[in-house]
Amino acid sequence: MALLIFAPFTVANAAGSGSRIKDMTSVEGVRDNQLVGVGLVFGLPGTGDNLRNSPMTKQLLENSLEPMGTNVRDQTSMQTKNVAVVWVTATLPPFATVGTKIDVNVSSIGDAKSLEGGTLSVTPLRGADGNVYAVAQGQLTIGGFEASGKSGSKIGRGVTTNGRVANGATIELETNFNLANMTELRLSLRNPDFTTAKRIAAEINKNLGIEAAIVENPSSVTLMKPIGYPGNMANLIARIENLQVIPDSPAKIVVDESSGIVVMGENVKVSTVAVAQGNLTISVGENPSVSQPAPFSQGQTAAVPSSTIKVEEDKGDLTMVRGGVPLRELVAGLNALGVNPRDLIQILQALKAAGAIQADIEVM
Repeated sequence: MALLIFAPFTVANAAGSGSRIKDMTSVEGVRDNQLVGVGLVFGLPGTGDNLRNSPMTKQLLENSLEPMGTNVRDQTSMQTKNVAVVWVTATLPPFATVGTKIDVNVSSIGDAKSLEGGTLSVTPLRGADGNVYAVAQGQLTIGGFEASGKSGSKIGRGVTTNGRVANGATIELETNFNLANMTELRLSLRNPDFTTAKRIAAEINKNLGIEAAIVENPSSVTLMKPIGYPGNMANLIARIENLQVIPDSPAKIVVDESSGIVVMGENVKVSTVAVAQGNLTISVGENPSVSQPAPFSQGQTAAVPSSTIKVEEDKGDLTMVRGGVPLRELVAGLNALGVNPRDLIQILQALKAAGAIQADIEVM
C-alpha cells in the first residue's frame, strides 16, 4: 500500500522561533551581475572543433595569433582539432573589489567532442552595459568522461562539453554602489506577504526605538536611517539583519503530477467532509483452443477464441475528515484512505472543487 508522505512548510514556527531578516529579505540594488564572453580552449587531444565546419573558431584563432606576430589568415591548410570556441559565463557578486577571484563556467558552442584536458585562453568578460568587468583564464575541470572503441562502442558519464575553471577570472572593474552613504533603502521580501512585511517593520522599529521602517507593499519595507544614528547605513543593516521574525505564509498546496509529489503549507485548512475512494479493475484473459476437423472431412484446423473477463472493485468506505483540523490530522485522514499518491492528488483537486479546502492549489 502506497501512502503519500507530505512535506509541510512547518519548520519550527513555534512561539519564540523565527527566521532572520537577512534570510527573508535582500537590499534593493545589492545583487549579482552576469558576465559573459567568447573565448578559445587550447590543448584538446583531437577532440576540438573542425575548422572546416566552424569558421567562427578559425576566425577567433586568427585574431588571437595576430597580436603575437603570427599571420595565418592566408593558410587554408589549417586542420588542427585541438582548439574549441567556447561560451564563458561568470557571476559578479555585489561589492566585489578589483583583484577578487571568481569561478567561471565554460561551454562549447562549436562541434567539439570534449573539452577534457583543455586550457581556457585569456577571455574578457563583459556585463550588460558592454564594459569588461573581469578577465578569465585557466585549466578546465570536466565533471564527466567519455570513452569509445574502434567498433563504435561508447561509454560515458556526464557532459564533457561543459567545464569549470575554479577562481579562473580576476575582477578588473568594480560596480558602483555606495551603500554606506545612503540614508534610505528598501528591503525586498523574497516571499512577498503583507503580514510578514508588517512584522519585519515592527521588529526593526522595536529594536531601534523609533519608526524607521515603513511597509510600502507586500514586497518591500522602506528603511530610513534615524537622525543622529551614530553609524552609517551599513552599520544599521548589520544591526537589524539578525533580528528574528516569524514569517507568515498563504494557504497553498503545490502538486507535481509527473512525480506524484504534494507539498502543503501549515495554514491549509479543510472543511468537514466525507471522502470515499475505490479502484475498478477489469482483467481480460485469452485462452484460445484448437478445433480439429474429423478424418476425411476435408475441413481445416482452426483456432477457436476463448475469453474470460473478470471485474474487481475495491471497497471504498467513506472516511470522515473533520473540519478545522491541523495539518498533521489532515494528512493522517487522507492516508487512512489507503490510496497511492497520484490518487491523493485527484482527491485534493476534488476537495478543492467542492470548496472543502481553504487553499490555493498550484499544479507544476
